[in-house]
Amino acid sequence: MAHLRSRRRLALAVPVVLSLTASLGFLPTAASAAVPAATTARAADGVDLAYVVNTRTDHRTIASVRQAITRNGGTVVESYDRIGVIVAHSANPDFGRLMRAVRGVQSAGATRTAPLTAAGTTDEGGVQVLSKTEAAKIARSAAAGQEPLEADQWDLRAIGADKAAKINPGSRSVTVGVIDTGVDDTHPDIAPNFSASQSANCVSGRADTTYGAWRPVDADHYHGTHVAGEIAAARNGTGVAGVAPGVKVASITVAQPDANSLFYPESVVCAFVFAADHGIEVTNNSYYVDPWLYNCMDDPDQRAIVDAVNRAQLYAQRKGTLNVASAGNSNDDLDSHALVDDSSPDDATPVPRTVDPHECFDVPTQLPGVVTVSAVGVKGAKSYYSSYGRGVVDVAGPGGDKYQIPDTPSKDGRILSTLPNDQYGFLQGTSMASPHVAAVAALLKSAHRHASPAQLQALLKAQADNPGCPTEPYDGNGDGVVDATCVGGRHVNGFYGFGVVDALRAVR
Repeated sequence: MAHLRSRRRLALAVPVVLSLTASLGFLPTAASAAVPAATTARAADGVDLAYVVNTRTDHRTIASVRQAITRNGGTVVESYDRIGVIVAHSANPDFGRLMRAVRGVQSAGATRTAPLTAAGTTDEGGVQVLSKTEAAKIARSAAAGQEPLEADQWDLRAIGADKAAKINPGSRSVTVGVIDTGVDDTHPDIAPNFSASQSANCVSGRADTTYGAWRPVDADHYHGTHVAGEIAAARNGTGVAGVAPGVKVASITVAQPDANSLFYPESVVCAFVFAADHGIEVTNNSYYVDPWLYNCMDDPDQRAIVDAVNRAQLYAQRKGTLNVASAGNSNDDLDSHALVDDSSPDDATPVPRTVDPHECFDVPTQLPGVVTVSAVGVKGAKSYYSSYGRGVVDVAGPGGDKYQIPDTPSKDGRILSTLPNDQYGFLQGTSMASPHVAAVAALLKSAHRHASPAQLQALLKAQADNPGCPTEPYDGNGDGVVDATCVGGRHVNGFYGFGVVDALRAVR
């Protein structure tokens, strides 16, 4: 996948005022670093941009706003009336400004800065595909009762998932929705647990449930398939095992089908609403919403993005869905007050800016109620790339670390999982840590069927095992330079939040 990159993903606590008001469509203006005027999206005449228009939820207002969209040169793509979010396209360069002046509109803005042609996933480095020769070597090391490639899955043993599967592998009445690049449901390790009825393609901002629409467009869009296998690869005598091999997994595709694989806001809004309306108990979100790494509230376009996606994910929570997201791969202290964002907008020419992540929001990770996940390696130490921060990270999970070497047949410290076209491969990143946590959440949901998303999050934190801050200075890559400072105590700290999740504790 050409657009894979190391990226910052912040997840600081959203101010209470935001969590209370965003679902109503009103967001307070927060002070932030000034956004250069050139970055505010404006369509060239005759070229379409996508927009989100956020309104009150009464039918009269929505009908009136839809008429205004047409009057101002726009076309309605989809209207999510229950949350007051309308996805529209327009070639009018003044469309956003005109819509913000319409009665009943609470925020409106472009969801991209480039025209409608053609994401930021959180894996660190490229995939290493496992050859048949290497797979056969690993299989020779499999113990009785293990899957053929399980000897290389140090991550299962690190959180007791291998033992948990013998007690409770998870319930088939629980589904984890993989909001990602698509899932190859024909893979022999995924097919037994795949839920087609809860899968869709949301790329356009409207859910397409045509059979197979949820699949990746090609083998380079491997990210979602790898994530799905980590969660629920079946224990069927083939390949690998997932952390929760008894639960179901669904695919909600949101990545653009081109080489950049951007995850635009309207696609993610569609995904959260679809998951909520189709009974998905947990979603995994190993990405950030493009094109802005941080969405600052003093910019009308970015403000509208935060509003729209937050309405959708809060709607999912109200319907019983727990949303889990990755923390990012820049080894940033996410409790800082000034970070340089030199990658936004990532669908056009980036304009460097300094932002305060307490006021400019990473979406969806930083939204209220979302579980934020950092990554650890085989030694239980924070992965060298993983972002961190006290009061930011909720829990940690195995994400892999090439500098922490396991005693496995391949000696590969990354995470082995499924890939499209019946293949397997290694990846590392907070993208891999998040599905481990989502899977443990699914095990908890299997044991506590009536637990709300907030209760599930509390259970995740309660069963986690916190190693505490390291006693020695942290040098993740072994170059003799201190790379990060852990703040906090044994109960909760910046590296691990409340601790590394524990699948065995979750099922006991």
